[in-house]
Amino acid sequence: MAPRPERGYFRFDKYYLVMEKLRASGAPLTVHAPEPMPREWLEAVHCPDYVDEVFRAAVPRHKERRIGFPVTPAIRDRVRHTNGGTWLAAQLAMAHGYAANSAAGSHHALHDTGAGYCVFNDLAVTANRLIAEGDARRVLIVDLDVHQGDGTASLTAGRADIFTLSLHAEKNFPVRKARSSRDVGLPDGTDDEGYMEALTRHLPQALADFAPDFVLYQAGVDPHREDKLGRLALTDAGLAARDRFVVREVRACGLPIASALGGGYGDDPRVVAARHAASMLAMAAQNAAFPAPSATK
Repeated sequence: MAPRPERGYFRFDKYYLVMEKLRASGAPLTVHAPEPMPREWLEAVHCPDYVDEVFRAAVPRHKERRIGFPVTPAIRDRVRHTNGGTWLAAQLAMAHGYAANSAAGSHHALHDTGAGYCVFNDLAVTANRLIAEGDARRVLIVDLDVHQGDGTASLTAGRADIFTLSLHAEKNFPVRKARSSRDVGLPDGTDDEGYMEALTRHLPQALADFAPDFVLYQAGVDPHREDKLGRLALTDAGLAARDRFVVREVRACGLPIASALGGGYGDDPRVVAARHAASMLAMAAQNAAFPAPSATK
């Protein structure tokens, strides 16, 4: 069993609780088990020396402090599988239009270290691999976690084939922001209306200007008004409207979209898990209104 973090609100138990909530919903659900992310795929984005430290479960103490928990053999195996889950979700999205990874969204992991409860950056690794494998030419990463996706931005900086769009609480972690392709810093207390005004302005524009052929979505639920680490004020209805809008805009362009779980923090992991499950169910329901990608060709 994974160790508890030394500080903060990160809870490993929320992940199996998300699956419990999804199964209890009664919605049609197909569960796939991912393979671990291959070492060479991780090394194509992260520093090979850091990847080696993780694989040996010998991450230096100062890096573990930055991550927020010890990198044990159990954690190593877990993060390889959760990273593999984002790759698998991307493959499934190409067939079904939308698929979700019920974990990961590790957008703070940097080139030579993890950070902010993130060990490897599944979004950057998957985007890089989609392009390397010829599954996509241009990947848009939409990051709607309450925290800026600084790791993803820095790992993909300067690439013409990957575009990062981040809507986040401007005054929240990280203090030093990286530079995304497009950053939208929101003031504390931004509510449903203010959030959707920003999203409806920037997402369609990014889709039109960048013209991706695949979208990865960091679907953190920490913009919720009751989240312990968020500074925004979205309601349950606001999160659902956000997620439906993202999927609707992407699928209306005939593109596949794969989501990763992202952030969500609180004293009661069941409440947080319910928000994550509701997010995935809203996206799946919206996707059902569109034909599968193969049917549009």
